[in-house]
Amino acid sequence: MVLRAIEQKIEALFEGVFGRAFRTNVQPVELARKLAKEMDDHRTVSVSRVYTPNEYTVYLSAPDRAQFEGYENSLLAELEEYLTEHAKREKYALLTPAKVLLETDDDLAVGEFGIATRMVQPRRPKADEPEGQVESGATMIYKPKVQQPTEAASVEELGLDREVAVLSWDGETRRVDKRRVLLGRSRECDIQVEDPNVSRRHAELRQEGATYWVVDLDSTNGIEVNGRRVKRAKLEPGDTFTVGSTELTFTTERE
Repeated sequence: MVLRAIEQKIEALFEGVFGRAFRTNVQPVELARKLAKEMDDHRTVSVSRVYTPNEYTVYLSAPDRAQFEGYENSLLAELEEYLTEHAKREKYALLTPAKVLLETDDDLAVGEFGIATRMVQPRRPKADEPEGQVESGATMIYKPKVQQPTEAASVEELGLDREVAVLSWDGETRRVDKRRVLLGRSRECDIQVEDPNVSRRHAELRQEGATYWVVDLDSTNGIEVNGRRVKRAKLEPGDTFTVGSTELTFTTERE
């Protein structure tokens, strides 16, 4: 089986590195399997084809990414080959060859990793292809089910959590499952805040990897996070931020 053969190549390529790693470290073959799962989970059905994302960004903790030092390009090539073969087996259509990127996210613990997908449209689409650039879905965060004591590494089963943001204000609560959410007074905003001191396009809530940020969009009255005036700030569960005269509370929850 082609996919199993590629898995064995990935395991062999990094056997020396991960033979010295701890059980909690991210395993390359597990990345391959979760990337294939993300491909399955983000299918788009057109008139005659089933399209899947063609760009995958893997977010790793700094210690996990350090494990790949000197091997990163080889790993990315193997993961891209794995996704290409998976798409071929499932008869998925890709707008371009599969691309895998690695990023470091300091908010991830050792053994945890996130995957964000995008369907990138590099040219004018055909009649049955998805138009434009499809918005990325919520980043999927993978973490070990059980933290084990330090011992020799082996591929282990990982659990899946999907994190979404929750905003609360003036008795309203809104779950946010998009990576970018526009807040303002305009009806065109994702979250409309009926406050005369709020600009039409006041601020944006952004998810970058496993981290959420609130960004001022050059609004008239600016934004404050926990009482401090900022242009851009990282949000932690329980933080509050103010647009105009309206205070919103930020939290997260798992699905």
